Amino acid sequence: MTALILNLPDEKLRRLELVAQARGTSVARLFDEMSGVLLAEANAETGFRLRTERGAGQEERGLELLHKAAATEN
Repeated sequence: MTALILNLPDEKLRRLELVAQARGTSVARLFDEMSGVLLAEANAETGFRLRTERGAGQEERGLELLHKAAATEN
């Protein structure tokens, strides 16, 4: 594991310590959890962008398929 030095305003650190205490964990663990959330969001955005690029120019075909699926449900 790698150590990371952060410069935070005193008030922000104090509030993070209070949050960590309320959750029964450490500030280091809070940062680990926050970085995991941030990375998951970045992965989701990347996946969304890739799907968007893959579907570019295929809007009409997608609408045709939706209409076809809706017609077979009735």
